[in-house]
Amino acid sequence: MSPRPSIAEIVVAGEPGAWSQAGFLVSGGSALVGSVLLRLAGAEAGRGIVSWALRDVSSRDLDGLPTTAPSDERRTLGPAHANGVARLDHVVAFSPDLARSVPALQAAGLDLRRVREGPTAAGAQRQAFFRLGETLLELVEHPPDTPAARDPEAPSHFYGLAFLVADLDATAAHLGPLLGEPRDAVQPGRRIATVRREAALGPPVAIMNEP
Repeated sequence: MSPRPSIAEIVVAGEPGAWSQAGFLVSGGSALVGSVLLRLAGAEAGRGIVSWALRDVSSRDLDGLPTTAPSDERRTLGPAHANGVARLDHVVAFSPDLARSVPALQAAGLDLRRVREGPTAAGAQRQAFFRLGETLLELVEHPPDTPAARDPEAPSHFYGLAFLVADLDATAAHLGPLLGEPRDAVQPGRRIATVRREAALGPPVAIMNEP
């Protein structure tokens, strides 16, 4: 059986010092979270999530998501972070048209787990979830009647990251004013909190408790 696709690296337009201040263990401009290496390329690299590197895909044409080949071998799980983060739970991306994007990602070998129909708190009507090793890709269709939804030919694009911790209250105590108020997540029994913009991590970042 051939190996399934997984995330090796994510390039983020964030400063290593800001991520260190937020409780991540940063070394050489990178932070290893679970088995995913976050390369912290600084604000001059662009905005938010710049690109990712995937293992074991049959194509790097992923409907506009900038994708490269891994630069090195598979890694063992990373060390503990002071903020309690254990691994990357999911990557969030947006598409103007899931009917176009989902088949493109499947053609590259990504493992579609489900498509969720129904409104989210932000107004999106559909989401597709792909398994990438220990992490999920959450691909959200732009809410209808928004400027982004009006251009069905526009490429998909990255949005943010959600990390997993065992004790969200302990993480909130560690981060203090850098973390917003924990609230109930969509998944039953889970809570989520958003890292504030003042943390200057680059992309939007959320932190969730273990299921």
